[in-house]
Amino acid sequence: MPDTLRRLVLVLGDQLDLGAAAFDGFDPACDAVWMAEVAEESTHVWSSQPRIAMFIAAMRHFAAALRDAGLPLHYRRLDDTDAQEDLAAQLRADIATLRPQTLVLTRPGDWRVLQALQAVASEAGLPLALREDRHFYTTPADFAAHAARRKGLRMEFFYRELRRRFDVLMDGDEPLGGQWNFDADNRQAFGPAGPGFDLPQPPRFEPDAITREVIALVRERFAGHPGRLDHFAWPLTRTQALQSLDAFIRERLPLFGPYQDAIWPGEPWLYHAQLSAALNLKLLTPREVVSAAQAEVRAGRVSLASGEGFIRQILGWREYVRGIYWTRMPAYAEANALDARHDLPAWYWTGDTDMACLRDAITQTLDHGYAHHIQRLMVTGLFALLYGVEPAQVHAWYLSVYVDAVEWVELPNTLGMSQYADGGVMASKPYIASGKYIDRQSPLCGGCRYRPDERTGERACPFTTLYWDFLLRHEARFAEHPRLALQVRALGRVGDAERHCIREQARALRSQG
Repeated sequence: MPDTLRRLVLVLGDQLDLGAAAFDGFDPACDAVWMAEVAEESTHVWSSQPRIAMFIAAMRHFAAALRDAGLPLHYRRLDDTDAQEDLAAQLRADIATLRPQTLVLTRPGDWRVLQALQAVASEAGLPLALREDRHFYTTPADFAAHAARRKGLRMEFFYRELRRRFDVLMDGDEPLGGQWNFDADNRQAFGPAGPGFDLPQPPRFEPDAITREVIALVRERFAGHPGRLDHFAWPLTRTQALQSLDAFIRERLPLFGPYQDAIWPGEPWLYHAQLSAALNLKLLTPREVVSAAQAEVRAGRVSLASGEGFIRQILGWREYVRGIYWTRMPAYAEANALDARHDLPAWYWTGDTDMACLRDAITQTLDHGYAHHIQRLMVTGLFALLYGVEPAQVHAWYLSVYVDAVEWVELPNTLGMSQYADGGVMASKPYIASGKYIDRQSPLCGGCRYRPDERTGERACPFTTLYWDFLLRHEARFAEHPRLALQVRALGRVGDAERHCIREQARALRSQG
């Protein structure tokens, strides 16, 4: 450690990038890096064991890379005898020992963390140089400028701007193939035989000594937290992340598009990338991911529909939700436009439910810390929306259980896209559907005790009951909605007696918790 410390570079658990802006101008002779594992980051929401292990193991691997690169490092482990419980307290204690002249930080992914670190710097009378995160294509200021030019926000328009600005899938000034969006081509379900025996499996990385030590620590220290670590094999280093990217591009991207909305029991990965955790930890950059996918499209090895569908998730949604987050916080976290007040059912933490689709998605989530976007939006998220769960509780659950969950991306996707709690900022309508949607996208309904086409009675699918109850509860609000009015008008075929039965059955479902 340098005798006189000019800059202390703060590196958080989702900033594992040697090329981050915080390292600009770094001089090992007079600067040092600070990293800390603290319990609060696993307990401010009741984080699952896979999520905790993901962050700590990736941090320890990155610390090894920093040391190999010759960068002076002050690293606090969770099991150090003098470790503090929260990030602010740990930084405060270490500032007193290290006595830096300046703190340097790349913009965090969590508004709460940024406020805490800024407060510590202010208390200590130290300047905190906050540098923008070059990992992303855009900055919060870019998004604010885009929003200022429009009466309303829609991801599609922002995405088109970025396509043009960064020349992604473009033919001059027009989109490659003559259209911007290939959603209509990307909604296929698997046939009766499912995805087949030749479904390529993503790379899984056997835990090394560092990761095994972290797994043992998490099992002991966080034994009461949800989730399991028996299948933990995520990419935790830059090298492993690049291997995962290469395997996805070669083996699964060609069929990602058609089957991105499909669900199949016992197959957690299907044709999805599983790159979001590596991206959100900054082990990969979005530019290299988008570039690799675009190259496959232009070479003719991947259809434009598959390539565009994947790139839209990275260049479109990922950048868009970050813009929403940083221009709307902190008030955004309190949004509850539909006045949803019910508690999250307890079985969200166990998977112990008779509903086959929810049991499958939640069990998979607890086993792997992962579920793909349709399982999140149109299974676990849809049920919470129809049930009327308080959005803050839904947000806490998603932030807790998924290994790729960082608040900047999870919060807008949950409150805005999934729960419509922001009243239409993120999404132009609530994404609501009955059990028939899940029946179309998966075979799970066939083995379930409930029937997706029945809305009342002993065999009625809870999704279907709650779908009609949602329409009844919000009939006035959405009667003239341009994208939901057709669904609301279907209530005209439901008589008073059946309306009463729907409401009573929905009330009984909620009473079961």
